[in-house]
Amino acid sequence: MDNKHELILCIVNAGFSDTVMDVAYECGARGGTVIQARGTANKEAEQFFKITIEPEKEMLMLVVPSTIKDTILHALYRQVGLNSPGHGIAFSLPINNVVGLAADGHILDKQEDEKDE
Repeated sequence: MDNKHELILCIVNAGFSDTVMDVAYECGARGGTVIQARGTANKEAEQFFKITIEPEKEMLMLVVPSTIKDTILHALYRQVGLNSPGHGIAFSLPINNVVGLAADGHILDKQEDEKDE
C-alpha cells in the first residue's frame, strides 16, 4: 500500500511546541495540533540517560505528505531532539485514508483519493 500521508507525533518539554511547529513549517508542513501531556519516568531512567525528566509535555500531531516526512523528522531531531532543551522524541505512523485535509486548494475525501489511484 502506497500511503500518501504520514502522521508525525512529536513529544517535547512544555514550551517547545512553537519551536517544533517552526521547524515543521520550514520543511513544508501546513499545520498541526498541540495537546498538553504529562510524562512519566523513574529515577533509574534519569540516571541511566543522565537527563532530568520534565513531567509537563506537549504532544504535537502533524499530518504531512509522505514525501516530506523524513525531512521533517531529521530537522526535528537536530533542533528539538534528546540533546536539546526540548528533550523531544518524534516518530511517524502511516495513514491509510485522509478526509477533510486541504491540499492544493481543495478538500480531500476518501472518494477523491480512491479515484486518483
